[in-house]
Amino acid sequence: MSVLCWGRGAAGLRRALQPCGCPGLLAKEGILGGVCGPRRSSSASPQEQDQDRRKDWGHVELLEVLQARVRQLQAESVSEVVVNRVDVARLPERGSGDGGPQPPRKVQRGATGASPVPRSGWAQRLEKDKRIQRMHMQQLEVNLQMQVQSQSEELKVWPKHLQVEPRLLSKQLAVFLAPESSWEEQLPRVLQEAPRKLRLTVGRAPSTQAQLSGQQQKLLAFFKCCLLTNHLPLAHHLLVTHHSQQRKQKLLTLDMYNTVMLGWARQDAGLTPDLLSYAAILQCMGRRGQDAGTIERCLKQMSQEGLKLQALFTAVPLSEEEQATVLKAVHKVKPTFSLPPRPPPAVNTSKLLRAVYAKDGPVSYPKLHLPLKTLQSLFEKQLCVELASKVCVVSVEKPALPSKEVTHARKTLQTLRDHWEKALCRVLQETKNHLEVEVHKGRFSLYPFLCLLDEREVVQMLLQVLQALPAQGESFTTLARELSARTFSRHVVQRRRLSGQVQALETYYRKYLHLLASDTKVPNPCLPRQYWEALGAPEALREQPWPLPVQMELGKQLAEMLVQATRMPSSLDNRHGSSRLVPVLYHVYSFRNVQQIGILKPHPAYVQLLETAAEPTLTFEAVDVPMLCPPLPWTSPHTGAFLLSPTKLMRTVEGATQHQELLETCPPTALHGALDALTQLGNCAWRVNGRVLDLVLQLFQAKGCPKLGVPAPASEAPQPAEAHVPQSAAPARKAELRRELARCQKLAREMHSLRAEALYRLSLAQHLRGRVFWLPHNMDFRGRTYPCPPHFNHLGSDVARALLEFAQGRPLGPHGLDWLKIHLVNLTGFKKREPLRKRLAFAEEVMDDILDSADQPMTGRKWWMGAEEPWQTLACCMEVANAVRCSDPAAYVSHLPVHQDGSCNGLQHYAALGRDSVGAASVNLEPSDVPQDVYSGVAAQVEVFRRQDAQRGTRVAQMLEGFITRKVVKQTVMTVVYGVTRYGGRLQIEKRLRELTDFPQEFVWEASHYLVRQVFKSLQEMFSGTRAIQHWLTESARLISHMGSVVEWVTPLGIPIIQPYRLEHKVKQVRGGIQSITYIHNGDISQKPNTRKQKNGFPPNFIHSLDSSHMMLTALHCYRKGLTFVSVHDCYWTHAADVAVMNQVCREQFVCLHSEPILEDLSRFLVSRFCPNPTPRKISQCWEASQLKETLQAVPKPGAFDLERVKHSTYFFS
Repeated sequence: MSVLCWGRGAAGLRRALQPCGCPGLLAKEGILGGVCGPRRSSSASPQEQDQDRRKDWGHVELLEVLQARVRQLQAESVSEVVVNRVDVARLPERGSGDGGPQPPRKVQRGATGASPVPRSGWAQRLEKDKRIQRMHMQQLEVNLQMQVQSQSEELKVWPKHLQVEPRLLSKQLAVFLAPESSWEEQLPRVLQEAPRKLRLTVGRAPSTQAQLSGQQQKLLAFFKCCLLTNHLPLAHHLLVTHHSQQRKQKLLTLDMYNTVMLGWARQDAGLTPDLLSYAAILQCMGRRGQDAGTIERCLKQMSQEGLKLQALFTAVPLSEEEQATVLKAVHKVKPTFSLPPRPPPAVNTSKLLRAVYAKDGPVSYPKLHLPLKTLQSLFEKQLCVELASKVCVVSVEKPALPSKEVTHARKTLQTLRDHWEKALCRVLQETKNHLEVEVHKGRFSLYPFLCLLDEREVVQMLLQVLQALPAQGESFTTLARELSARTFSRHVVQRRRLSGQVQALETYYRKYLHLLASDTKVPNPCLPRQYWEALGAPEALREQPWPLPVQMELGKQLAEMLVQATRMPSSLDNRHGSSRLVPVLYHVYSFRNVQQIGILKPHPAYVQLLETAAEPTLTFEAVDVPMLCPPLPWTSPHTGAFLLSPTKLMRTVEGATQHQELLETCPPTALHGALDALTQLGNCAWRVNGRVLDLVLQLFQAKGCPKLGVPAPASEAPQPAEAHVPQSAAPARKAELRRELARCQKLAREMHSLRAEALYRLSLAQHLRGRVFWLPHNMDFRGRTYPCPPHFNHLGSDVARALLEFAQGRPLGPHGLDWLKIHLVNLTGFKKREPLRKRLAFAEEVMDDILDSADQPMTGRKWWMGAEEPWQTLACCMEVANAVRCSDPAAYVSHLPVHQDGSCNGLQHYAALGRDSVGAASVNLEPSDVPQDVYSGVAAQVEVFRRQDAQRGTRVAQMLEGFITRKVVKQTVMTVVYGVTRYGGRLQIEKRLRELTDFPQEFVWEASHYLVRQVFKSLQEMFSGTRAIQHWLTESARLISHMGSVVEWVTPLGIPIIQPYRLEHKVKQVRGGIQSITYIHNGDISQKPNTRKQKNGFPPNFIHSLDSSHMMLTALHCYRKGLTFVSVHDCYWTHAADVAVMNQVCREQFVCLHSEPILEDLSRFLVSRFCPNPTPRKISQCWEASQLKETLQAVPKPGAFDLERVKHSTYFFS
């Protein structure tokens, strides 16, 4: 006997059949034949009736939500409303208990345990409306039960016959597919007529993914996925079903036909009109052993279509096996035909890179310090990691003491996971059955996507996500994205394993290691990319990410399966097992800023169980962990970095595809500079500084030390004075207590986040202790480079940087120790405005403190703790101590990276662009005996303006006397070059003023307004050329976006850049289930540009593209000279012995970069790209076009600064 149970969702109603007596459990096997899965409509009524029923149930649902809101308003301190409990409540039974449809009883007022019902007028009206709707519910349940039984019978006998022949709407085209003629006789006529016919309907379809509608993207992804999962008949069926319906046929594109027919060609049949289709047909003929006459007619028809035979092997992405099959067919007609020879490797001819790729002149490319056998062993380990797609790491949290309670909790947790694994397998199978039925009905579904991975692998992935879910919950949308991304990554790895790419990779990678190993030599030393290409390694299959609509829908489906299948006893202490089951995950709504978002939150009992069990391991995705072998060299926009896991060359906002399309379509040689620079950065070998790690772990496990950047656990967060707001308190007191409670909760959440971040970093550091590892790199859309592993890299905090050192050491040489000492003083921040000789003298003065810090960091005088970067200072103290105590300091092998930082690098690029002599002197482009501090200069200029205003009687200027310091203006000066507005600058200054305890806080708002105006005014006077260029870039971007385009440009190294800022386009997923997902779709190029973001973003993004070009040039030239080089944007790292060489290269490449006509080249590119030709007909458009062209051509005039002087500036980078 079963009863029909209903569960309410946030955006729609979902139904589920549940066994009697077990609320929340799935229906037993046999009910609906196991086909009706979760969140599935069990109605088989016509569409109009279905809409009416949904409307009625929607009204009921709205009333339930509003009633929940009433209850929430009664609770004054509740910040979240549980709108949709995942557990499905069972309706009370009524009648004889024969299992038939049972209408619900009326709610008994005043029943025991019932929550008090508010008797306000609003609540009474809700109750009345609810009673009215209840009558509809009774009839609906009766009808629904009958429909469920009807559909159950229908599903039991659901025909598995798939439609494979389309009903052609064109009778003329149908003639060419007459069944009475043989396949060989049809072929020439089909090939002659079908291309012309189909091109009329689908040939004009969008050519890029960004131009396809969301429905078209989903269909194309469905067809491609069916090919990968051997569900080609299903894809053929859906294609024919859409082709036979005039309304749906408009969704089909030529790529969809080609995808399905290419799949059939791999299985001995197929036709479709395109160059790709001729490849499919010839594959078919090659496999079938077709006679030469038919093949000859096919090749003749192909020639008549104007298609070249060689293009089949150069323009069509076929695997080696598929190429061999096509070649087998061609040889029957043309025995002498051979594959076109591989073109010689193209060489980048950019003037800036000419010296990098020059074959004449001395080169000394660096080698790794490890022998070939060691590197090959490391490769095998990394390959195993990526094939497993995950890494288990021992947590560095203080281990729980062994006890019966801990042992019992771990045993209970394992038992629950065993149950969840079985439940997830069952739910996954039911969901796939249901989705397969949807495809049989001719509808798109996620069925092939759920078939990509083995069911056990999917289940393990879901359980891994559940284990890592934070106690405060995770956004449902974020979780859906994460699940989809993990599925795609695992699918790519699996496909490469099954296609034989792993074996090919092993062969070529072992040869590639001869270039890097310390005990091998290659005949012609070259860059890693050039060597890899010379080996002839086959290019990896291009894996296009799934369209964003598919990603979100698949992630949503997986998240809902996880919610449905994971349940636990309401009381874990009940040893008899009779406790009812409750969901492990609850769906709640919370407000973030002004937006309401859905959150999946773990049950408190589950959280407590995890805390008690204190499991000693953390699980990471393979791509989140540093590599154990050198990364693959970047050879194209889709090949490089990790061995098997997919990695984007360019990071982009979610859903944006225009960046990847630009990279794919630009000349391959244009990307050589960026590809080689990223490869060089990734080839730097690292190791963990064990002494520093021990000290950090000591503090971390002893409740942290926030002063030193080691986060404390959330349990150490301050608690409010009163945990609950007393009802008798005055309104003002209540408001004050609520504010204090909110502040404490916010601080606790921040502490938890920081603690988790530190836990991941330190656990990975401990895991990698004693090993050599590598950090593969990619770049953002501006060309700035970043390590791919997110948790442990050199772009992190002071602690993260102190934990890392070069795995390959270098003797200090004659000047290395001096550079170590200068680096140490730089890290302390004590002598920023002093010349190098005084910094070196200061290091000698405090040598006793340096040695004491190295020997007794936690018990001595603790001098290092007063530094700006305390942990890096401590690491440097230890290195200096080791060197000075060495019998021959020059022979001491140092592993510590030494930094050289740009002096307000953004302003340096602006001053060089405008040849601004005054600005150049302020940012150390001009040689000087002491370093110039631009922040102090701006503060001094602001003080001049303040004095003048104070003499005029301006009150705020008088109040600011003595408070205008370098620290107050530094952040605003530093960020104004990157586009900070006056509003943002005011907030920065306000924050600094609030930190001054003796400044009158009532004047902070007025003072910050005044100071931000004076800072901008000072910068205008000090950097006149900079402001002119900034204004020209801003105005150009504004006019370009007004013309309906987004801003594009090409960096001096040839990287195509496009700003992705468009008006946000919100797309809602299919309603139903737990909640509807609303996300911002950035991939729709039909959306208008966001003018504000385009104009505000162009100046900083353009400067970022220049500083990335400078860094890449420096990296490539340092590599050519044999140096180890890495960077943190405008902060360059190398060995102490090589600092002088790196400084010389850095200055030379800055001069070379800015010796190019950068602004003039930019102007010409923008005019050719955005100024329409011919001129528009409309007068308004004609005026806008002329104004745009006039603005773009009005390049600011440069000043008289001599760039060559940069080469002699000691403090340009220091």
